[in-house]
Amino acid sequence: MLMTVHDLTWPPDEVRPLPLERLDERLQRYRLTQPKLQQNMARSLERYGQLSPIVICVQAGECVLIDGFKRLGAARTLKGLTSLVARRLEVDEQGAKAAIYNLNRLGQRPLELEESWIVQALVREDGLSQVEAAQLLGRHKSWVNRRLAVLERLCDAAREELRLGLLTPALARQLTRLPRGNQSDALQTAREASLTSRELSGVVDLLLASSTQEQTSLVLSDPRQALQQAQDCFVHHWDPRLSVAGNRVAKRLGLLLDGLARMHTWLRYQGRGELQACDRGPLQNGFQRLVDEARTVSELSHDFVQELKLP
Repeated sequence: MLMTVHDLTWPPDEVRPLPLERLDERLQRYRLTQPKLQQNMARSLERYGQLSPIVICVQAGECVLIDGFKRLGAARTLKGLTSLVARRLEVDEQGAKAAIYNLNRLGQRPLELEESWIVQALVREDGLSQVEAAQLLGRHKSWVNRRLAVLERLCDAAREELRLGLLTPALARQLTRLPRGNQSDALQTAREASLTSRELSGVVDLLLASSTQEQTSLVLSDPRQALQQAQDCFVHHWDPRLSVAGNRVAKRLGLLLDGLARMHTWLRYQGRGELQACDRGPLQNGFQRLVDEARTVSELSHDFVQELKLP
């Protein structure tokens, strides 16, 4: 069906049918193809029809698909379905990339790898600063930095496994804490031992703290044994040198240090990107209290350490 430029400039608040062959899929590279979900979509289209419009923008006379890649792929497998109802956005190329992310934030949000592709395109291809990309996506600069790190701080082997779905973003995020030259060995260990992201986080901590080749080899050859030995250093056991009160304090200290270590890992490496806007209010008071209490405990602990040093 021949369509003129005028036919492609309908008001953004209207929906109109578009022939399947007119849809430009250049932005597909920012979304993962998931055959099972596409098959489910095909069954839904066949049974119920199209329930929501796809989203496009017009660039140089082309209908560029922004949202609805599974619907388009499913529609092409069904006989007799030659068009999809579309809604048009007035956005440029950068806005189209941002819309891929923003249109899915309330529903089935993009996978972390897809978010990383979008961020990398905005920063490396379009020349936006990390602050500008964060503003366009409605996120913080640190979120943009972490998404870039998932791709750019990974060794080639890890990046390829991530693209193929053999490596989860959570594991990839832990690997980025290591120098690129050391990631392949850690990746092989994680694969052979089937480490969880939390276990790999501990393994990376141990590798970063290792000062000899022997220590590194121990961690890589038997990661769970190394993690157990490291935990034994922090878990308090009854110490006959201490009084009952002293053992009670030592146990409380061990639990506190363990909790702080977990919170440190969450804040620095993994947690913030998983939160949504609705989490801000309920969590704000708790984290403010953490700031205040940690400051007070730090000051009192410093004074106590000085007292313990006295003869």
